[in-house]
Amino acid sequence: MNTPFKAAAISLCAAFALAAPFANAQSVRIEKNMSLELANQIASATVASCTASGYNVTATVVDRSGEVRAMMRADNAGSHTLEASRLKAYTSASAKNLTSAMMDTGQKNPGAANLVHIPGFLLLGGGVPVQVGNEVIGAVGVGGAPGGHLDEKCAMVALEKVQDQLK
Repeated sequence: MNTPFKAAAISLCAAFALAAPFANAQSVRIEKNMSLELANQIASATVASCTASGYNVTATVVDRSGEVRAMMRADNAGSHTLEASRLKAYTSASAKNLTSAMMDTGQKNPGAANLVHIPGFLLLGGGVPVQVGNEVIGAVGVGGAPGGHLDEKCAMVALEKVQDQLK
C-alpha cells in the first residue's frame, strides 16, 4: 500500500474509532406527551373536584412544553382565574415541580428568590406536574379556590381519578 493511501486509511480508521462512542447515542428522542383526551379529562375532573368543595375555579392543562391542551372555567369563576391557572400549569410543567414547593423554596432560599422574575412563572400553589413514571408529560394549574393549597388539592384529586392512564 502506498503512503498517501495508507495515511488516508489510518485517518479513516481513527475517525471511526473516535466516533464509535457516539454511534450508540440516540439522535431522535422518543417522549411521552399529553393527549387532548387526557387533558380534557384532567381539566374536567379538577373543576368538578373544586366545585364539589364550593370553589369556582379554572383548570388549565398543558403539555410537556407548557402549551395549553385544555382549559375549563367553572360557572362564576373570576376572569383572573384563566391566566392564573395557565401560568401555574406552565410553571409546573417547565420546572417539573409543584408550584407550592417552588413558592416555599423562593421564600426560604434567597438564591431562589429570583424565580419570580422568570417570564411566565407564577409561584403560587395550584400547579401540579402530570407524570408517567418519572417523566413529566405536562401539568395542571388551578386558580380560584381561596388558597393555593386548595387549588392544589383539587388537582391532586383529579390526577388520582386518571391515575390508571398514567402508566
